Amino acid sequence: MKKFISLLLVAALVFAFAGCGSKDGGDAADVKSEGVMTYEEYVAAALDSEVVIETYVQAKQSWWDNQATVYTQDKDGGYFLYNMACSEEDYAKLTQGTKIKVTGYKAEWSGEVEIIDATFEIEDGNYVAKAEDVTSLLGTDELIAHQNKFVAFKGMTVEAAGQDADGNDVAFLYSWDGSGQDGDDLYFNVSLNGETYTFTVESYLCDNTTDVYNAVKSLNIGDTVDMEGFLYWYEGVNPHITSVTVK
Repeated sequence: MKKFISLLLVAALVFAFAGCGSKDGGDAADVKSEGVMTYEEYVAAALDSEVVIETYVQAKQSWWDNQATVYTQDKDGGYFLYNMACSEEDYAKLTQGTKIKVTGYKAEWSGEVEIIDATFEIEDGNYVAKAEDVTSLLGTDELIAHQNKFVAFKGMTVEAAGQDADGNDVAFLYSWDGSGQDGDDLYFNVSLNGETYTFTVESYLCDNTTDVYNAVKSLNIGDTVDMEGFLYWYEGVNPHITSVTVK
């Protein structure tokens, strides 16, 4: 009898752990519903074709006029949902990790592959991606395969982004050409192995009240930094940074 009770307890623990795995999206298989594309199928789909995916909200960039722009990811890749139809009430439900089924059209804008004219429905499931270190892929053809994922860059050096009105080198610019003001996008340059890249703090995603916005405003040329953010693309790699740590 004791042996039987012990077996029951073991079985209960197994089911309990299995439940935890599915709730947080840990190592459970990311099985797609019928009619839903895998990430591989999405990548292979032609531009302007209809796509149906299941993905998980990682961050929300903006909501305006019943349209939402959202960074999402499954366990194989990232998806950028641009101006997806969304009520303000539903936008509030799109918390980090929320699983959604999205129907829209695959498009490209200046190198950024995104889904437009989309609608969505919320499904059961939850997954929050860990930042994948892609530092070693900078400057390689392999980097674009990670487009729109939540990624990390480590041990990079802050370079001059431009000059101020007095002709002094500065570590960041408001807007790409320095014509902006506090509250606008921040642009800053970082280098690795002799190559320099432009990274951005997208103000709709991380405004001037956020830690990352103020961290970039405090950077000094020559600082060594670790960063996290979403691997956005604009005429080349242009990550939208959400975290900066000075080493």
